Amino acid sequence: MKTIAIMQPTYLPWLGYFDLINRSDVFVFLDSVQFDKRSWQQRNRIKTPNGELMLTVPVLTKGRSDQKICDVMIDISQKFEKKHFNSICSNYKKSRYFEFLVVELEEIFNSEINKLADLNIRLIEWLSSKLGINTKFVYSSQLDTDGSKTELLVNICKIINADHYISPAGSKEYIDQNNLFIKSGIKLSYQNYKHPTYSQLYGDFIPYMSVIDLLFNEGKKSLELIKSG
Repeated sequence: MKTIAIMQPTYLPWLGYFDLINRSDVFVFLDSVQFDKRSWQQRNRIKTPNGELMLTVPVLTKGRSDQKICDVMIDISQKFEKKHFNSICSNYKKSRYFEFLVVELEEIFNSEINKLADLNIRLIEWLSSKLGINTKFVYSSQLDTDGSKTELLVNICKIINADHYISPAGSKEYIDQNNLFIKSGIKLSYQNYKHPTYSQLYGDFIPYMSVIDLLFNEGKKSLELIKSG
């Protein structure tokens, strides 16, 4: 059975995102759909002594309301890379596995990447490698696909020759309205992810941080902790 998951590329994703990647033979970055600036596509959270801190990548949206994720340009004039990297360093420099990540992370932030999807995917692929995940990655923008919502997901599965699709639980409502997976002979499973606890800096545990919070604190144990969810 060939298992696939399909998700929009988000910025420094949470643990559940990497659980989906790890459970898949092929993970498709859904970068060919419309960008939503209210989503996690351009932001995520890290932990600080004062609670959570939202890191947001500035992007160009004026006059570009219908742009696809793969076309979204970063507003490089705001020099967010240095700000984000400095925020991460100042809040994780005392973590046990700081040196395990910081040099390569700085290289990515210094890569002068101009598109949001390119940055997100570069980070996701790198984080997957640090976690020890070897899933194959594919971009939907490089596939000959059509349709929307469930139809699009099924068409991608057919192109990849996948017979098992794992969906995040949040998609259940619209998939069940017209479940084309059953009609297409594709097994459908929903992710039921329960957030594990792990060692964190700064007091009481706060869930749903970026996966870098886990990696800085738990290092090579991180994948097993993700699997435990």
